[in-house]
Amino acid sequence: MTTGEPDWNDLRFFLAAARAGTLSGAARALGVRHTTIGRRLAALETALGASLVSRGPQGVEVTPLGRRLLPLGEDLERAIEAITALARPGTRRVRLALPTGFSPIFAERMAAFRKACPGIGLELTSGSRPVDLRHGEADLAVRIGTVADETLVARKLCVSGWSLYASRAYLDRHPMPIDPRSLSGHEIIGFHENLAGVPGARWIEAHGEGATIVLRVAEMTEMLAAALGGAGLAVMPCMLAEPEPRMVRLTPDILGSHPVSLVCRREIGNEAPVRAVIRFVTAVIKDHAALIGGEPRRLGESGSRTAPIDLAK
Repeated sequence: MTTGEPDWNDLRFFLAAARAGTLSGAARALGVRHTTIGRRLAALETALGASLVSRGPQGVEVTPLGRRLLPLGEDLERAIEAITALARPGTRRVRLALPTGFSPIFAERMAAFRKACPGIGLELTSGSRPVDLRHGEADLAVRIGTVADETLVARKLCVSGWSLYASRAYLDRHPMPIDPRSLSGHEIIGFHENLAGVPGARWIEAHGEGATIVLRVAEMTEMLAAALGGAGLAVMPCMLAEPEPRMVRLTPDILGSHPVSLVCRREIGNEAPVRAVIRFVTAVIKDHAALIGGEPRRLGESGSRTAPIDLAK
């Protein structure tokens, strides 16, 4: 390869390709064509005189040199973001990653947050896959389960409860009562192997003998949709099922739980915009802790409260 002075803007495309694992995934992340990703990668490799990724039918694989370059590139990426924030003090983007099902309780409070903190551009993303904070996929994340990474700062917010639910369409075929500890003879919505450790999957493993698993899902939103269609019983997070009037909770008991924490990289935890978002997240979760925890709703009680959020502390 012919070497030259690299255009460090091309580094963004290398980082995106390494994180996504495919050119198309990197293109979606950056909002460009996949051909642009390939062209900018090739330009960076030509300038450096070495290959950073190998391309194949399954996507891209980072070369040994590319793996050595990754942490340096991420450091440069964070430095550029910090320089940009200093040069443009009027705005500061903070990216918050949420588990599936949490977006609605934050979306309804975004207008209040923007009014209280007009200088912060808060971006929300959601999904079942935990984002990689160390590699810059987000600045903060609400995380379900134990946080074992010692490089991250974790603050426990509440506990998420799971229970057993069915749609009215399913109950027309299988009238109540249904014993959650003996699901024999029932159709059940199961879990993809990636979710084998969640409370719902563990409950089905312990109590699902004799039941028929009709499908397996990798996203809780898919489980809710399948349950609403009457496909089968679902052991799922209470906060996802409780607001849906077509879902019937079959037991007041909490069948499983795990902690809900807010995590961030240690080096950004003291930045003022990040602290403001931490206060926002803490207030929203606190306001919905009963729903997240799975406390049975009292007769006549409707959705979530909308108390003002105090971001001044």
